[in-house]
Parts: sequence; C-alpha cells; structure tokens
Amino acid sequence: MPTSNTCTPSVAPSAAPSSPDRHRSDLTLFMVIAFGVSWASWFTAVGLGGSVKQAPTVLPFLFGAFGPLIGALVIRVRRGRRGEPAPEHVVRIRRTTLFWAPLLLALASATVLSAALLAHPAGGPALSWNDAKEVMQDAGGPAAFLVSMVISGPLSEEPGWRGTAYPRMRASMGRFRAGLVLGAIWAVWHLPLFFIDGTVQNELGLKSPSGVLFAVSTIPMAMLTAYAYERAGVIASIAVHFAVNTTMVLLDVKAPVTQAMIIGVQTILATLLLTTTRPTNKPAPSIPTLTDHRRR
Repeated sequence: MPTSNTCTPSVAPSAAPSSPDRHRSDLTLFMVIAFGVSWASWFTAVGLGGSVKQAPTVLPFLFGAFGPLIGALVIRVRRGRRGEPAPEHVVRIRRTTLFWAPLLLALASATVLSAALLAHPAGGPALSWNDAKEVMQDAGGPAAFLVSMVISGPLSEEPGWRGTAYPRMRASMGRFRAGLVLGAIWAVWHLPLFFIDGTVQNELGLKSPSGVLFAVSTIPMAMLTAYAYERAGVIASIAVHFAVNTTMVLLDVKAPVTQAMIIGVQTILATLLLTTTRPTNKPAPSIPTLTDHRRR
C-alpha cells in the first residue's frame, strides 16, 4: 500500500535548547550582568571616596543602580533574537493594572505606616511630618523627590528582579522558595552600598542591628513585589517598591524596632497574599523552531 508523507519528530544537531535550559541560561546571564554592572560601578565609587552627593562619586553610584535594568534589556534582546514573545506581565498594560497598581501601592505604604505606629509604643520614634518636609526640601521639592524615588530603585530594579529573574526562577521553584532565594540575592546585591558614604546602607552600618534588619527586609519585600508582579506585571511591582521606599524615607525609618515591625507586618501580609491566591502568571512555553520537525 502507498504510504503518505507524515511528520515525525527528529533531533537536529542545530536544535534550540529546551525551555528549562533557556531559563537557566537567561537567568545566569542576567545575574552576571546585574551584579557585574552594579558592583563594578559601586566599587568604583568606593575607590573614588567622597559622598554620593558630590562628583565624581555620584556618577558611578547612580549608574550602578541600573545593573538589573541593563540585564533585563539584554535578556529581552536575546529573547527577541530567538523569536520568543515577551511575557504578558512584562510589557502589556491591561485594565487590571489600572486597578491593582494603585491598590497595591496604598497597601504597601500602609505596611510601613502601620508598623511605624505599632513600633512607637515599643520604643520606636514618634512620627513627625517635619522630617518628611525636610527630606522633600533637600531633594528639591515634592516633585523632584517623587521622581527620584521612582527612578532610584523601583524603575532601575523591578524590570530585572521581577520582570526577568522571578518568572525564570518560578519555572523550577514554588512562590515562597523563589521569593526567599531572590530576596537573599537581592540583599547580597546591595552589599557594596554599605561602603559608600552618604547611602542609607552606609548610615545604617553593615554590622549594626539596623544593617542586618535591612538585609532581612529584602525577603518579605521580594515576596510582596512578586505578588504584585503576578497580579498586574512590572508596573505593579514598581508601584509596591516605590511605595515602601518612599514611605520609609519620609518617615526616616532607621530604628531597629521599627524595621523589625515592618518586616513582621510585611511577612504576614505576603504570606496571606501568596497562600490565599493562585498565581496568575505561568512560564511561557518554549517556541517550536523549524528544526523541531522534519518531513520525510
């Protein structure tokens, strides 16, 4: 009997790596770029000496913050060359984003404010609006302050940590494990800032209780921003990062008791959010290539 041509799978020597291999390769490259750019810049600032508020130290200090963003852009270009679509949570703005981003921003800010209020009876400093006004004046006014808080941290980091690293880690990890691991990596990434005069980390001190608590705080923050990413993408994770950073700066949070209270409140909230909701994003499937199937 005549046989018809059928498609049978075969392994071609030039076949693209499997999706898990791509995730690991992209994640490794991202980490190398993020740490390489940031640490090279920040240790240059350490070598130059002086404060981050003065030239020339301020230039490598500012550039170093963009290591994760640069890493994310490189991975995106790499993904585009492979013909893979961008994850929907990274670039698309949906109606849900307009709902979730402001809501999560307010919720994130409330974690810091409520923790500061709870810490006061336990020995923490009282809240003062005068401190907030002084911070904004030093930054050049409310508008300049808010712009600087968006760029320095949220915008320079979230496309990398949440938009690039987190979904690739989720391909092989659960939500809590991914948050724990990424939070620890995030803490290590901040390490050079403890040695640069004029940074928040330098004021806290690497070996002080406040410095240790700063490092620990990256874990619940990683979980909160990851939840925001799952809900409404990078814009939402930027909103959460911005809200926490801005509220802490305005309240001048440095006392260990206040830091510890914030960690506790955010850990409880992140645990509730992650255990009572299902993830809305899934790792993108691998894209078939022309060499995946051959006709005989």
